Amino acid sequence: MRTASLQEGVHRTVLPSGLRIVTEAIPTTRSASLGIWVGIGSRDERPSLHGASHFLEHLLFKGTHKRSALDISAEIEAVGGETNAFTTKEYTCYYARVLDADLPLAVDVLVDAVADSILEPADVETERGVILEEIAMHEDEPGDEVHDVFAEVIFGDHPLGRLISGTPESITPMTRDQINRFYRKHYTAPEILVAAAGNLDHATVVKLVRKALAGSPLDTGPAAPAATRRSDRRVRSGKPRTAVVHRDTEQAHIVLGGPGLGRHDDRRFALGVLNNVLGGGMSSRLFQEIREKRGLAYSVYSYASQHADAGLVGVYAGCAPAKAAEVLDLIRVELDRVAEKGITLEELSRGKGMVKGAYVLGLEDTGSRMSRLAKSELLHGDLMTVDELLTRVDAVTVDEVNAIAAELFGGERSLAVVGPFGEDDFPA
Repeated sequence: MRTASLQEGVHRTVLPSGLRIVTEAIPTTRSASLGIWVGIGSRDERPSLHGASHFLEHLLFKGTHKRSALDISAEIEAVGGETNAFTTKEYTCYYARVLDADLPLAVDVLVDAVADSILEPADVETERGVILEEIAMHEDEPGDEVHDVFAEVIFGDHPLGRLISGTPESITPMTRDQINRFYRKHYTAPEILVAAAGNLDHATVVKLVRKALAGSPLDTGPAAPAATRRSDRRVRSGKPRTAVVHRDTEQAHIVLGGPGLGRHDDRRFALGVLNNVLGGGMSSRLFQEIREKRGLAYSVYSYASQHADAGLVGVYAGCAPAKAAEVLDLIRVELDRVAEKGITLEELSRGKGMVKGAYVLGLEDTGSRMSRLAKSELLHGDLMTVDELLTRVDAVTVDEVNAIAAELFGGERSLAVVGPFGEDDFPA
């Protein structure tokens, strides 16, 4: 077992099994947030198992050899805590937030659920129905659906372009044995990270985790932690194209953009500044032009999504269908302008301030501090201090931002639309 101090109040222990434990002590709080992070997400699924990660996320709260589904929820709620989970394309997280005195309970319950779930066949059938309803509900939220359509436009048939939840065609035939094999193959100690932040002691957390793991399927022999995710050479963004999904909606939902940067690209700091200038707030170019000056859309913003080896950038707008063409033209004008002429020094300063403020203000609770620890360890392989990150943002130059703008927005763009349209309404 190896323990190291990463920063003041932050410690990291690697158990002999390869499972990692990272904590941050925040003595001024009376709460603690705990997360069990697994470095497996929807991009790790074969086509026949599309949606298995999300399916499994549902099932791990349905019962273990020690606890029923009711026990899992009741034990945490009885102390006023909360627990939940989420699945992404590259990792899955199970988390709880409790009073500091109840952290031992949270560790025992969450570790038990993640390490030793039974996956009863009856529970598989129940959750299959829940997930199919969730997929149907998602299709009733066109403002969310359009982002999934856009990801498919950019990444095509690569797993990064697929829905995290799976589809009715993939979820319906998936068997309990398939899900269980996926569980035991991928939920191994080297892939798992336990992160906690709050009023805690690192050595105590390590003892609690080791006790909870004893005798479980994760209590395994010596191994090294899994390395950070490597690049997948299959990730290719195809030629720019347009995808239109017909829905009888009152609003048109539009995303225009293209491939972006991976999260290990040092230019991500310049992209963060650019994103804020372009569409990151009420003072941004897109908000001012489309909403404030013309009142054409209630919601308009730009965003960047980053994965280990790929990313995308896009501009979203929700507007009346009759105004969709005008809104698209205005978005194109702004993207052309920033690609050709870049941003000003005043915008650079404001964009930096927005990035720094959002980051620091986002660390005001134990949950966000816990997530910061986990993502740094799991996705980046190191933990940047707050001061180091602010320094990196301060070092961004206007030339760097303008170069990124020209590269990402200077060429042809892809378009995703969900609304009362057909393909012919948006010619290439």
